[in-house]
Amino acid sequence: MTGVRRSPEDEGRWADRTMSRPLDRTKTLNELDRPAWGEPEYDSPLVRTCHRLRDKPIGEFTVEDLRIMIGHRIGLRYLVPLALEVLEQYPLAEGDFYPGDLLGSVLRIDPGFWAAEREWRDRVRAVLERLSEVPKELRAAEAMFRACTV
Repeated sequence: MTGVRRSPEDEGRWADRTMSRPLDRTKTLNELDRPAWGEPEYDSPLVRTCHRLRDKPIGEFTVEDLRIMIGHRIGLRYLVPLALEVLEQYPLAEGDFYPGDLLGSVLRIDPGFWAAEREWRDRVRAVLERLSEVPKELRAAEAMFRACTV
């Protein structure tokens, strides 16, 4: 995504990043995932939204907020646990697109992330197992996730 700064974590270097203590949900991604981004360098609605969300306490994120940020690989270390909490209760939780769009964003995360975060990967698998049928919008993402996380 042009105009959005990414941390090394978001670029696919996830080794040894498992969180050992609870998240402070009152903090923002700019506080948790340094360095803070500052003002957008590119003016588009999506870039402005991502910058705005980096200043929102993560405990106030909606399903749509999680979908957007996870879908653009921003703050995964902090947002995937929150998304899993939602998905474990509502596997087909939806943001603004379709039932299950949050799960779709999670399933499309790069395989390197899941290799480093095995506990979270197993929780995603458990969410998938709870579905009696995977919606057609998610079938390709599910197949990729399963193939890459054997």
